[in-house]
Amino acid sequence: RRLGDRVAELESELAAVDARLQQRDERVDELETNLKRKQADFQNYKKRSKRKQDQIRERATEEFVSQVVTVRDNLVRALDQDEDADIRSGLESTLKEFDRLLEDENVEVIEPEPGAETDPQRHEVMMRVDSDQPAGTVDEVYQPGYEMADKVIRAAQVTVSEDDGEE
Repeated sequence: RRLGDRVAELESELAAVDARLQQRDERVDELETNLKRKQADFQNYKKRSKRKQDQIRERATEEFVSQVVTVRDNLVRALDQDEDADIRSGLESTLKEFDRLLEDENVEVIEPEPGAETDPQRHEVMMRVDSDQPAGTVDEVYQPGYEMADKVIRAAQVTVSEDDGEE
């Protein structure tokens, strides 16, 4: 009888140990799941932070570029008006430097050719004029525009042909 009691007692202890082991296994599974979730959250946080940092850097560069293109435009206007060779070579050198700087920042000039279709995303129509160009197309560029990484920094200011001159 004692042996039977002892066996029952040991079976009871074994069942209790199995139950505790089951609880611990469940707790380990729960902790592993939480760890994986936290790791995924952290990876997502890192990606969001990098994206935000890239956006801030891009905006700062866009502000810089929008200021630089105004200076570039003034240099172009000065070159168009001044025939003094000494000044001209200095201005041309400065303009080349500005253009290289803009190119390094992935900035492209928006300067449509006469007769090109107008693009409301890239062109700002200043006025409509009688012209030999087809109706609704660019007649002349008043001021070039600029885009950076497929985003328009400043639209090109253009005049647009009112009709094609064939009456």
